[in-house]
Amino acid sequence: MTTLRAFTCDDLFRFNNINLDPLTETYGIPFYLQYLAHWPEYFIVAEAPGGELMGYSEFAALMLCIFTVMGKAEGSVAREEWHGHVTALSVAPEFRRLGLAAKLMELLEEISEKKGGFFVDLFVRVSNQVAVNMYKQLGYSVYRTVLEYYSASSGEPDEDAYDMRKALSRDTEKKSIIPLPHPVRPEDIE
Repeated sequence: MTTLRAFTCDDLFRFNNINLDPLTETYGIPFYLQYLAHWPEYFIVAEAPGGELMGYSEFAALMLCIFTVMGKAEGSVAREEWHGHVTALSVAPEFRRLGLAAKLMELLEEISEKKGGFFVDLFVRVSNQVAVNMYKQLGYSVYRTVLEYYSASSGEPDEDAYDMRKALSRDTEKKSIIPLPHPVRPEDIE
């Protein structure tokens, strides 16, 4: 049985099999520690029965040789922009297509609801159609395209991202998900 639990510092040394996926953004240890210190409720791990990490999400950071999710709360309440942001969601290849990513996203959305968020957002590579389609199935829509958001390696051109959003119950008029008509640059993002 899969166990969902809070991310701990020890997990930083256990999630390389998840984090080394070519579509997963990787960060330095100080970055993960900052999230763990500021938004621990958004850092969750999925652990397999044998103790290996299945994945994580950096919104609530779910890590454990299977998957993790990591994120944070940010924005302005006055401008109706207070929201949950998914920083990273990754599932180890051998644990994909089991519904773990959907469960992690559901947890992050619940946390954002409790914190009074208007929406949840995330950035995903335009080329990652598997992830784009999964997020659409979870109720997310493309809010805007961010030009050259992802830095390329090996002389490749930078890659665009979709800023995808899902409105929460506080956004009764769904204003947060009305798509922008034109792309933006990374420096234009607040």
